[in-house]
Amino acid sequence: MKIGLVVDSGCDLPKDFIDANNILVMPVPIRIGKEIYVDDRDPQRAREFYARHEIDKSHDAETAPPSVEQIRTLLLDHAVGEFDYALVQTVPKSRSPIYDNATEAAHAILSGYKKVREAAGREGPFRIRVSDSQTLFAAQGVLAAETVRLINAGTKIGDIRQRISDLTPKTTGYAVVPDLYYVHKRARKKGDKSVGFVGALMGSALDIKPILCARRDQTFPVAKVRGFESAVEKMFAHACQCVEDGLLTPIVCVSYAGDPDAAFQMPGFSALKAATEKHDVQLLVSHMGLTGGVNIGPGAISVGFITDQENFQ
Repeated sequence: MKIGLVVDSGCDLPKDFIDANNILVMPVPIRIGKEIYVDDRDPQRAREFYARHEIDKSHDAETAPPSVEQIRTLLLDHAVGEFDYALVQTVPKSRSPIYDNATEAAHAILSGYKKVREAAGREGPFRIRVSDSQTLFAAQGVLAAETVRLINAGTKIGDIRQRISDLTPKTTGYAVVPDLYYVHKRARKKGDKSVGFVGALMGSALDIKPILCARRDQTFPVAKVRGFESAVEKMFAHACQCVEDGLLTPIVCVSYAGDPDAAFQMPGFSALKAATEKHDVQLLVSHMGLTGGVNIGPGAISVGFITDQENFQ
């Protein structure tokens, strides 16, 4: 049985990792003013997008989930003839209709996929499972990378599904944003009250940066630190401690809303890199998906891993 992974473009993973592991990406359209861009995890396009300041404060930006028909077409064209079992992982359904649209698309193809498989020379039925990652940005990337690790190890599909189900509530993402304006503006549109308007204004005035956590379909601040660089260093220090204490999977993902090379210069990153090398943990660094950049702003940085540790140290 050939098992494949499908993710939306909000899943932060390097393009070479995506290509090497034959991960299928669902592109997400983004509206900037009157223009429509497509977030498809292309690193060069992302660099140009961030470099042109397309999502600065003067632009009205929002994401638009791929429709049921768009997802259905993607699956029929690229998954049905390639895989026997497709595992689809999406951004939290509380944040986007992608999960519901993917679920509907999965049901829609089950009655009409046989001709596609016959044309591709594949025998037997096609099966698909859609799951909610319950987390965001770099942490969504970690869950996907662990799924790939299990697939490549030859793990049976039932065991993969159970393992990912067990790990999902423990998949944790942290992020620091340089300007809370973006968090407030996008959150207000979506009804997210994790960072209130008054708190955003006070934080900007005092240069207080919250460290945000995304876990179990919730986003909430776990610490408030004066200065962006100090907050990033504290976030990476916590990640280092979790690596030292032992992760549930040997993977850490880091994503940056801009040129990902900048992440390597962030305070605390070198210590995190050393910790992952010491403990034989894979460190995957990528640009933050444009959907993430739209929602928490350019210059934001995120780290994700899977851990039993729920308290921020």
